[in-house]
Amino acid sequence: MNISEFLKNALRNRSFAIGLVISNLVIIMALVSYIWTPYSVIDLDIGAKLKAPSTTYWFGTDHFGRDIFSMIMIGARNSIAVALVAVFVGIGVGVPVGCWAAARGGILDEALMRGNDVIFAFPALLSAVMITAVFGPGAINAIIAIGIFNIPVFARLARGAALSLWPRDFIMAARAAGKSSFRITWEHIVPNMTNLLIVQGTIAFALGILQEAGLAYVGLGTQPPFPSWGKMLNEAQTMMSFAPHMAIFPGVAIVITVLGLNLLGDGLRDVLDPRIAQIRTRPAEDNA
Repeated sequence: MNISEFLKNALRNRSFAIGLVISNLVIIMALVSYIWTPYSVIDLDIGAKLKAPSTTYWFGTDHFGRDIFSMIMIGARNSIAVALVAVFVGIGVGVPVGCWAAARGGILDEALMRGNDVIFAFPALLSAVMITAVFGPGAINAIIAIGIFNIPVFARLARGAALSLWPRDFIMAARAAGKSSFRITWEHIVPNMTNLLIVQGTIAFALGILQEAGLAYVGLGTQPPFPSWGKMLNEAQTMMSFAPHMAIFPGVAIVITVLGLNLLGDGLRDVLDPRIAQIRTRPAEDNA
């Protein structure tokens, strides 16, 4: 299936289509923020503080007079960057570990998986606290914390997929042809788990957005003067009674972005594995 056929089939999936539109809008907003925002988010204008949404300030202003819409645009850029790099860290480390464990088996497999359990026992927030205690808060440390949390997720996924592929006939044929375990993994195992990695990567991306917002909310993520959706929520929590727009708009931005990515991942799963879509529609057909 080429790209045009894939897109044609994917766009027929409602979840994929809606998720793609939402995700693209957020990405476009983040890219536009590199060259244009309605107002500067660094300059303070105390005279315009806590302005309600209007034609001048579309989403209103915060307690420093900064335009909230401009802050959301740049916050999208920061959230996407942190979550995306963290996902690549998880894939870049977790997939080789999982594939290695599945290929070698035995004590090595058991040791690697128990090590994954130890890492997985520490949530991203706790990892960030430990990293911050040593290196200080910041976006880089948030990436490290979320990336470390993603490693066991992708390691387990890759190991499970690889273990299901090793007994297959085409793998047996490759082994009979004298190919090494590394070459078999690279040429046959990894390409056959790409669909799973794409779907899980999309889901991890959405979770990364949430985790970055959570870390910024407690002061461990992106630091001022750079805006972050989580930091904006933290600053708005004491002003909900007289400036609710400070919390509503960044909160809605987080919800819409995560919803769009989840719908995109759900649609990708249906398109890349049609058996799941058939299972979902079967009960409705049976009831009819």
